[in-house]
Amino acid sequence: MVLTLREIEKAFGEKKVLKGISFTAEGGKAFGLLGRNGAGKTTTIRILMNVFSQDGGEVLLDGKPIDYNKIGFGYLPEERGLYPKQKIIDQLVYFAELKGMSRKDAVKSVDFWLDRLGMSEHRNKKLETLSKGNQQKIQLITALAHDPDIVILDEPFSGLDPVNAMLLKDVVKETIAKGKIVLFSSHQMNYIEEFCDSIAILNGGQIVLTGDLREIKHNYPRNRLDIRSEQGEKIAAEYGDACTVGENGELSLLLSDPAEKAKVMQHLAETYEIDGVCVHEPSLNDIFVEYTEKQI
Repeated sequence: MVLTLREIEKAFGEKKVLKGISFTAEGGKAFGLLGRNGAGKTTTIRILMNVFSQDGGEVLLDGKPIDYNKIGFGYLPEERGLYPKQKIIDQLVYFAELKGMSRKDAVKSVDFWLDRLGMSEHRNKKLETLSKGNQQKIQLITALAHDPDIVILDEPFSGLDPVNAMLLKDVVKETIAKGKIVLFSSHQMNYIEEFCDSIAILNGGQIVLTGDLREIKHNYPRNRLDIRSEQGEKIAAEYGDACTVGENGELSLLLSDPAEKAKVMQHLAETYEIDGVCVHEPSLNDIFVEYTEKQI
């Protein structure tokens, strides 16, 4: 499957929220939709899910207008929306039935996911009796129980402890491996880097950067070396203003010419006790800040 949003526009009154949004997400891969608060991410997601219509542009699946009667969506919203005083099994089955499952299939699927997420013992409890992290896992089941084609995860790791975060990682990887289209929206850049092949960064209702994440990183100037050494002070003294020291003691050496990197690396290895030296690659956090620091 290939999902394409092409030139999507949306305005609320006089305020134009989306100004020609275009990106493509593929089945079997995760796509990261990024942006600061108010950039247009939620509006884009709602149009994608047919919650409301766009003013211009189109949503395509495999090159054809998406048929919402045939394509299933699973959505984990940032603002959780389950019923705290209702039994967990009752509301999970109810939501699965709303997505077209028979009651028998809904119960079977919900029980599978309760077991998969280590929540079977809470099956007949009220949601309000669970911790925030466990409530998050119950909410996730509403997005997956009906076996959707497209899964949208908005801040999926919020509130999870490291153990539950690892469990959710496994579930996400399994979902991607099944060929689903998985779309992430998050401010936790480390998770986006871990899962997403491609990204789109929104700023002021416009796509300011999109493409394969590895290619985006590789296309940055490769004129900086990251150096780990117990002799950092001596290295910094040799290179002066071109060398800066980070909070963790790692050195960053700016080269006047990227072609010099092999020569400089050899010199460092021969002259100092080097624990590690590599060409600096910007983090997704660095890239995000660069493209969104000034809001459009």
